[in-house]
Amino acid sequence: MNRSESIQQLTATPQWDILIIGGGATGLGCAVDAASRGYKTLLLEKHDFAKGSSSRATKLVHGGVRYLAQGNIRLVKEALMERGRLLKNAPHVCHTLAFVVPFYQWWQKWYYGFGLWLYELLSGKLSLGPTKFLSKKGALRNLPDLEGEKLSGGILYFDGQFDDSRLAINLAQTATEQGATVINYAVVTGFIKEVNTITGVIAKDELSNEQFRIKTKAVINATGVFADEILQLAGGHNKQTITPSQGINLVVDKHFFKGSAGLMVPKTDDGRVLFAIPWHDKVLLGTTDTLLKILLPNLCR
Repeated sequence: MNRSESIQQLTATPQWDILIIGGGATGLGCAVDAASRGYKTLLLEKHDFAKGSSSRATKLVHGGVRYLAQGNIRLVKEALMERGRLLKNAPHVCHTLAFVVPFYQWWQKWYYGFGLWLYELLSGKLSLGPTKFLSKKGALRNLPDLEGEKLSGGILYFDGQFDDSRLAINLAQTATEQGATVINYAVVTGFIKEVNTITGVIAKDELSNEQFRIKTKAVINATGVFADEILQLAGGHNKQTITPSQGINLVVDKHFFKGSAGLMVPKTDDGRVLFAIPWHDKVLLGTTDTLLKILLPNLCR
């Protein structure tokens, strides 16, 4: 990827088929898809690629164990298929990771064991490995820092782990290889309309302050929690459609949590799923999930 060449392509192209706003995982994925189908594709990112949520994940490629408890089997199965495909398509940034669910009461063994067995079953041919019951000794061998006094045993299952920001950059590279033009530090400041139809955008190069009027047949809003701001900018939007939430992971040194596997606690006292996940020489602890109240200026009138 060469930014100067991308700017030249931007100015030399009279009209694009698809213009994507947002250079996170969703926007970059759209760019790969569109360009590989032969569409003349342009992607603009206000900051750097994967600057937001796409580089701050829990580093897990999973099928959503928590959704099993909600009975959303279809969503879990779909996510497990995507997990398997990603691990096969991007083995350089993805790998299988073992997790242990400790249990301290007899019913937890069978309740969580059945759920995780079903989780594995739903993955079909893309299963990452068999779910196993562990003795107390086996659970402590995998996670020596567990509270062992009342520990009865554990359940071992497998999920995926990936490097989110590296994968996003690889998507940007792949989109470019497929013919897309992707430009970071290019902010959309307005829209061009003809008879109430969007026919282009006005964008500014944040590095040179140069402004561009860009013609396009279609616009994809891939800005995540900022989607309402783009809809406002486009005009005619006076409702808040996005309810953002924030998740927080604590990063601690590896010596605080020894072991080769990750820890998963299906339900904490406040109803969350808790993970402790090895990540290089660190451990990620989380995640929280807190709703945010973000009021857009034009929606506060």
